[in-house]
Amino acid sequence: MKCGFVTIIGRPNVGKSTLLNRILGQKIVIATDKAQTTRKRIKGILTDNNGQIIFIDTPGIHRPLNKLGEFLMDEAKVAIPDADLILFLVDGSEPAGKGDKWIVENLLKDTETPVILVMNKVDKIKNPQKIEENLISYKLLFDKNIPVLRISAKTGRNKDTLISNILKKLPEGEKLYPDDIVTEESMRNVAEEIIREKILINTQDEIPHSVAITIDKYEEKEDIDRIYATIYCEQKSQKGILIGKGGSLLKTIGTQARLELESITEKKVFLALEVKVEKDWRKRDKILKNFGYKSDN
Repeated sequence: MKCGFVTIIGRPNVGKSTLLNRILGQKIVIATDKAQTTRKRIKGILTDNNGQIIFIDTPGIHRPLNKLGEFLMDEAKVAIPDADLILFLVDGSEPAGKGDKWIVENLLKDTETPVILVMNKVDKIKNPQKIEENLISYKLLFDKNIPVLRISAKTGRNKDTLISNILKKLPEGEKLYPDDIVTEESMRNVAEEIIREKILINTQDEIPHSVAITIDKYEEKEDIDRIYATIYCEQKSQKGILIGKGGSLLKTIGTQARLELESITEKKVFLALEVKVEKDWRKRDKILKNFGYKSDN
């Protein structure tokens, strides 16, 4: 029996969360086309007859612009030392860039943990020669040969090959989680993330990055869950955008979040949303900690 921890790292928007959801066969992390969709480390657990893989999904690595950015960077960094294997996920539809180079030089070059280079989005390119050119650009970032796999997180192409290659790299060991557990996330955390995902989908520009969600109360009953949540933004103008004309946007966000939560809980959900302003919260340590964006590591 194989069992171990696999950390997924890469630049923003390379498909880390999409890949994890695809591997697990269900949605446990939110995934959108906006940067900073993932803000915290999230565990996804795959168990089959060959072993158990505990995946750690991390925020996209980029140059921090504020205290929140520093937290996101730390979330990715601390997930590396304890991993049995690192998946360095890249956008195979384009050549290596400065962000990829930074990750290799600062996080991967000196690690003793095995690394697999995973080229995602290769299905976007029809020219095999272009794929090879992109692959070479990534391999040149390393001063040693590393295994390479080409996948499509969106379609699931080569998913099984990736899983079998991961298991080969993991140590022998007993399972750490029961077979039916796919994540450690609580329903409070799930609700918080789903509300934030609907904001990401329905807003533009700076709004998606300026919001934080708190679950103020979660009442779980046999026939209905009652959830009371607050959406925090940084400016009064952002509050107006989030609420929308006559409350229309807030209603859309709430309805979309409620329907998805009902499909997860398989029962009725009552969701109450409120919008408040917390000026410059992304720059303030105390507020970041209150919102759950301070690492204990």
